[in-house]
Amino acid sequence: MKLNQVTLPVKNMNEAVAFYLTLGFIQIVDTPHYARFQCTNGDATFSLSLQSGDFKSHAVIYFEEEHLDALYTSLVKKGITFEQPPTAQRYLWTEAILKDPSGNKIKLYWAGENRLNPPWKVEKRG
Repeated sequence: MKLNQVTLPVKNMNEAVAFYLTLGFIQIVDTPHYARFQCTNGDATFSLSLQSGDFKSHAVIYFEEEHLDALYTSLVKKGITFEQPPTAQRYLWTEAILKDPSGNKIKLYWAGENRLNPPWKVEKRG
């Protein structure tokens, strides 16, 4: 199987779309209640779905970027606020943490070889 997309709930579609365009994604679907974006590297996509009531999203979406420090600096200059700058983690990834205007948690990260082949890797199949 191949992952198609992840859909995030948003409170204000215009505000959310502007945020993700500022992050550098390419918008490929644009409706008042739904937007879809393509990542700039590869064929992965994600989407936004307008929600009318209160919600709390506990999902964390990860976007991989080899030049994480440069991306972080560029986004800060564009006014993007981060909860955490790029920081080395004990699990061998470097992560920067931010939230979109609807409160969805985003981690921009670089893991290199450790993304798919960490020292503790196992391969279990059903």
